[in-house]
Amino acid sequence: MTFADLGLSPELLKAVDSAGYTTPTDIQAEAIPAILMMKDLIGIAQTGTGKTASFVLPMIDVMAAGRRRALMPRSLILEPTRELAAQVAENFEKYGKNHDLKMALLIGGVQMGDQLKALDEGVDVLIATPGRLMDLFERGKILLNGCELLVIDEADRMLDMGFIPDIEFICSKLPETRQTMLFSATMPSPIEKLAKKFLNNPKRIEVSRAASTNKDITAFKIPVQTKQKRETLRWLLRHDLVETAMIFANKKTTVRELNKSLQRHGFASSEIHGDMDQGSRLKELDRFKSGDVNILVASDVAARGLDIKGVSHVFNFDTPWHPDDYVHRIGRTGRAGAKGRAFTFISKEDAEAIANVEKLTGSEIALFSKKDVRVELKQPNPEAEKPREEKKARSNSRRKVDDIEQDASKKPRREKKPKSEEQPEKKPRSHRYDEDDEPIPAGEWNGPKPGFLDVGVG
Repeated sequence: MTFADLGLSPELLKAVDSAGYTTPTDIQAEAIPAILMMKDLIGIAQTGTGKTASFVLPMIDVMAAGRRRALMPRSLILEPTRELAAQVAENFEKYGKNHDLKMALLIGGVQMGDQLKALDEGVDVLIATPGRLMDLFERGKILLNGCELLVIDEADRMLDMGFIPDIEFICSKLPETRQTMLFSATMPSPIEKLAKKFLNNPKRIEVSRAASTNKDITAFKIPVQTKQKRETLRWLLRHDLVETAMIFANKKTTVRELNKSLQRHGFASSEIHGDMDQGSRLKELDRFKSGDVNILVASDVAARGLDIKGVSHVFNFDTPWHPDDYVHRIGRTGRAGAKGRAFTFISKEDAEAIANVEKLTGSEIALFSKKDVRVELKQPNPEAEKPREEKKARSNSRRKVDDIEQDASKKPRREKKPKSEEQPEKKPRSHRYDEDDEPIPAGEWNGPKPGFLDVGVG
């Protein structure tokens, strides 16, 4: 099957072709014809399945006919986060370039001026987060009674973020006669109730979970003490052939501290989390996409829906609290047929969380061990150290002779106490890796084998 078989217009097919896509995904093949026939729809799909294009493409053709009116958007797409809203807007720009459609992005963290100007001129497609939309509606800056089509995206994430009451209020202000689409990775009871209340005889589409079917992602778990997580992460970043990586942590403070630590050790890293304003978040995402930095440390605000090509690795610095977040995190790699690797660090306090993840995905995550290492591990060679020790001994001997000769030519000095009477000589500390270590150049690992590689190895 090709996109030409789905009933899309020639102008839209041309845009899809220029974007490099020829074959629709499972959810696209089922959803696009149903939306073109003006049916309500429930789509249950994980990230990375092509869900966004499954509603963006038919919406462009549906919205192609009609007239824009000031302050009254013709269609509305609700997204839980600013990043997802911005990404959907990028999709409309990419696929709608051959159509005369006006789009507006209504999100928090930016000034309202340009958004209000676009609404005054009239828009065909409004992409919004619930918070900013409610704010403008209460100020009387937007009317929803002209909306013909509604999309509620990532509904389960909306539930987690407490947006369901806002969505119910928004739906109550929309025309009763409209087309409604709801997309969600899971269908908890509140989402089922929402669908029954606001959708009319919907077509239900469900595609299999990305975590259990995406064979392009090789996932590992690494049992490690909390204080050794950073050391383990740095070792993997240097020795697992990492091209670009996303590192996820549960707390915003951890994201900031981890990014600073990586930068101190010479890595080109950046960060993104909920405390940053929208402009800064988009700037850091652009830096990561353009290759200015190849490591992005993120909280779960960035885990859902972001389609960034070429992410070779995902690291769960913390095991996610919600098992669904694991699916979305590792879904940042292994996209569009590319291979990816995902690592999850497991400390003692993560035992319950990782058990919930494995229960959700229906399979046990493999333990990372020596056989999975991508570089040759060489033990230090004692014989190679001998010449160096002999050279050092000869040098010390020469230095002692010189000191004796110099002392003989000088006046006698006050006699020093024997070394044994002073504080005992400290034994040299064996080298260990800590947070202040200097960065080690990338390449073959010639030092001691990291302790975490012994886990699970017979």
